[in-house]
Amino acid sequence: MSGLVILVAATVAACWAMLTMTDAATDVVLAVTVLGGSAVTLGFALAPLVASADDPLDPRRFALFGLPRGRLAAVLAVAGFLSVPIFVLLAVAICAGVVWNAHGAPFGATFAGVVLGVVTCGLLARLCMALASMFLRERRSRELSGLFVLVVLVVVVPVGVFLSSLEWGGSVPTQLVEAVDALALTPLGAAWALPGIAASGGDAWLPALVAVGTVVVLALLWAWAVRRVLTTTERPGLGRERGGLGWFGVAPGTPGGAVAARSLLYWFGDRRYIVNALVIPVAAAITTVPLLIAGVPPELVALVPVPFAALFLGWLPHDDIAYDSTAIWMHIASGVRGVSDRVGRLVPVLLVGVPLLAVAVPIAVMFHGRWAILPAMTGVCAVLFLAGLGLSSVASAVAPYAVSRPGESPFQQPQRTGAGGAIAQGAVMLGVLALSAPVLWCGWLALRGDTAAATTALWGGLAIGFGVLVVGIAVGSIAFERRGGRLMEFAEST
Repeated sequence: MSGLVILVAATVAACWAMLTMTDAATDVVLAVTVLGGSAVTLGFALAPLVASADDPLDPRRFALFGLPRGRLAAVLAVAGFLSVPIFVLLAVAICAGVVWNAHGAPFGATFAGVVLGVVTCGLLARLCMALASMFLRERRSRELSGLFVLVVLVVVVPVGVFLSSLEWGGSVPTQLVEAVDALALTPLGAAWALPGIAASGGDAWLPALVAVGTVVVLALLWAWAVRRVLTTTERPGLGRERGGLGWFGVAPGTPGGAVAARSLLYWFGDRRYIVNALVIPVAAAITTVPLLIAGVPPELVALVPVPFAALFLGWLPHDDIAYDSTAIWMHIASGVRGVSDRVGRLVPVLLVGVPLLAVAVPIAVMFHGRWAILPAMTGVCAVLFLAGLGLSSVASAVAPYAVSRPGESPFQQPQRTGAGGAIAQGAVMLGVLALSAPVLWCGWLALRGDTAAATTALWGGLAIGFGVLVVGIAVGSIAFERRGGRLMEFAEST
C-alpha cells in the first residue's frame, strides 16, 4: 500500500512539475521534454535487462492456446500497455501535451508525439523483456545489478553535475542546444521532440520519420522475438544452479571470465586489496594541503587530486600476482593463456576506476569553474590510468615482489633481501609519467587558455593510453606464459 501511495505521489509531482512549464520559453520546454523523454525511454529499455522478475506476458505462457504467432505478438504487445509504468508515463506525457498546446503546437504533432513516445517505450519494454528471458535469465543477479548501478553512476552523475553548473537564465544554455538537436534525431528523443519542433516553426518531418521508423522496427523485432521465444527451448533450473556462484555466475564461461570473477572476489573481499583501494582517495586529497599552504589558487588545486587518483589506480595491479600467493598454481597448472590472465586481472580495477574517474572528473572541473578544460582533464586522467594498467600488466609478471600473505594484516610487510620491489614500483610510476608527458604538457597549455590543446590532450590521452594498455597486455601475456615456472617458485618462496 505504501508503494502505491509513493507512486501516486511521484506521478502527481511529475505532472505538476510539467504543467508549471506552461509559461516557460519554448526552447526550455523542448530541452526538458527531449532530455527527460530520452532518459525515460532508455530506462524502459534497461529496466527489463536488469530486473530479475518473471515476465507475466512471456509468450511461452500462451503457447498452449494455439494462436498464430503474429496475432499472439499483437495481443501481447497491446496487453503490455496495460501496466502501471505505462499509465504513469501516459499521464506525464498528456501533461506535456497540454503544455505544448499552450505554446501553440499543432494538435496533430502533439498527439503524434505523445502516442509515438508511449508506444516506443512500451515496445522497448516488451522486446527487452523477451531478450532478457532468452539470454540473460541465468545471468541476472545482485552482482549484475551492481554493475548496472555503476553504469548509472558513470552516466547520470557527470550529466547531473554538468547540468547543475549551467546558468539557464530563462533560456537553454548554449552547451545543451547541440545535445537536444542530436537527441531529437535519435530513436530515444525523436517522438518527444516532435511537438516542440512544430511549435517553434521548425521542419519536423525528419524527427517524425525517425519516430515512426523506430516504432516500425521495434514492432518487427517484437514479432521476431515472439517467434524465437516460442521455438526456443527454455533451460529450467539453470538460474537456480548458478544463483549461488556470485561473480562466477555473471562472468562469461571463459578462462578470462573465470580469472576476472576470481579477481573480483579478492578485490571486494580481501582486506589487503580493500586497504590499497581506500588509500588512493586519501592520498589524492592530501596532495592538496601543501598546495593550498603554498598559496596556489583553489580553482587550480581542485584539479590536482583526480589525476593523482588516476595515476595510483593504474599503478595498483603492478604486483597483483604476488597477492595470489601459492594460489597462482591454478592459473599455471590449468594452462591459462597469458592474455586471459592479464585481462581478467584488470577487470576489478576497471570496474572501480572508470566509475570513480567518471564521477570525479566533472566534479573537479565544476569546482575549477571552466568547462573548457574538461577534454584536457579527461585525456590526462585517461592516459595516466590506462598507461598505468598497461605497464602494471608487464611488471606483475616480470618483477613480482613479496607482500603480506592472505589473512595477514595489510600493514604487515615481509622482509625483503633486495631492492626489486622498490625498482618495480618506481619503474611503473616513472614509466607512466614519461609516456604521459606529451598529454600533460597539452593539459597545461589548455589550463592556460589554449582550447585547441584541450582537444589534443583528449585524443592524445586516449590514443596513448589505449596503445600502452594493448602493448602492455601483449608483453605481459608473453612474460606470464614464459615465466610460469619462475612465478611458481616465487610464490613458494615468499
